[in-house]
Amino acid sequence: MTNTNDLPDFLKTGASSSGRSKRRWAIGSVALAVIVAGLYFAGRSGTTPVQYRTEEATTGKLVVSISASGSLAPTRSVDVGSELSGTIESILVEENDKVSKGQIVARLEPSKLQDTVTKSRAAVAVAEATVAQMEATVAESRANLNRQRQVSELSGGKVPSKTELETAEADYQRAVANVASAKATVVQTRATLKSDETNISKAVIRAPINGVVLTRKVEPGQTVAAQMTTPVLFTIAEDLTKMQLQVKVDEADVGTVQLGQPATFTVSSWPGRNFPAVIQRVGIGSTTTDNVVTYKTVLDVNNDDLSLRPGMTATARIVTAKRDDVLLVPNAALRFTPAATSDNTPSTGTSFLSKLMPRGPRQPGKKTGGKGQISGAAQVWVVQDGHPFAVQVTAGLSNGRQTEITDGDLKAGMAVITDYQEAKP
Repeated sequence: MTNTNDLPDFLKTGASSSGRSKRRWAIGSVALAVIVAGLYFAGRSGTTPVQYRTEEATTGKLVVSISASGSLAPTRSVDVGSELSGTIESILVEENDKVSKGQIVARLEPSKLQDTVTKSRAAVAVAEATVAQMEATVAESRANLNRQRQVSELSGGKVPSKTELETAEADYQRAVANVASAKATVVQTRATLKSDETNISKAVIRAPINGVVLTRKVEPGQTVAAQMTTPVLFTIAEDLTKMQLQVKVDEADVGTVQLGQPATFTVSSWPGRNFPAVIQRVGIGSTTTDNVVTYKTVLDVNNDDLSLRPGMTATARIVTAKRDDVLLVPNAALRFTPAATSDNTPSTGTSFLSKLMPRGPRQPGKKTGGKGQISGAAQVWVVQDGHPFAVQVTAGLSNGRQTEITDGDLKAGMAVITDYQEAKP
């Protein structure tokens, strides 16, 4: 190794040497700078203490909630349609109109239906006349049969012949059967007439429930065709003072959602206002959209002031758990681990160097990931004599910011470490 006293001679030699000596000079300069910097930072590490950010453990209320979005809908809405094909003659209600059950809301042009009723009535008359004719034929056949029987008795069976007597009996039975057929035709034509008369009544479209007209989808003069499906003319909501909020709950949260849980939601139309709601139904079947699995959840909503309207988009906050007067620590305290530990004392060093050092693995059972998760065994760190000291605890529910401590030596008011803090020069 070259003595430091020989450094000037070395530099002189390097200045007068070839290009190879110049490279040696550059390398020596860099090495010297690295040694000086290392000594400088080593000296700082021995003099600057480690500082920590801390927060006090507090006693308070823990509310665990999840969020979900969806839209408002009436508790019951009915699509009013027409069972008949035809032309709309008149529309008697508009959107937002209140209607009563049985109230006329529209009419179809009835002329074709009335013509059909007239034809059916004529068919009934024809059928009834046919019955009368058949009954007359029966009477004639019966009289003929009785006369031939009397002649046969008086002649001792000589006249009429057996064939003629059998023909008379067959004519009578045929006439009786024709009467029965004619009477059946009367019943059939009367049923057709009744159906046609019912169709005339159906040409007058009435509201099936008490409610409010949400949409009107037809205009007077428009033709509707009820061949394959019933055309929808109106949509009527039964009672807008009671509504439903239908939201999609993520599969990670649906396990904590139960019937009767309270919730609040907001809508864009009323910023800053929280509307109350209650879980009424949690769907079992799932819906997958863009590889995201959700479950339809229905909340009951009071809308006494009619400030909410069907179709509004809402963001709900469902309270899945509540804890009162529990010991709480920030989640960062449960995630904190000193750079290196030995008997609850980390190695000393500046906060800058400590952050560069790899941290040890988390303690087994320490889970602080999701909201409402039962975390189990964990530990937090407190400052004792200037050094971190581990305190074993049992963590409970978490709302994503704070975690409930259900057991352990931690007390309210104790300052727990959440992170390192840069030391001031």
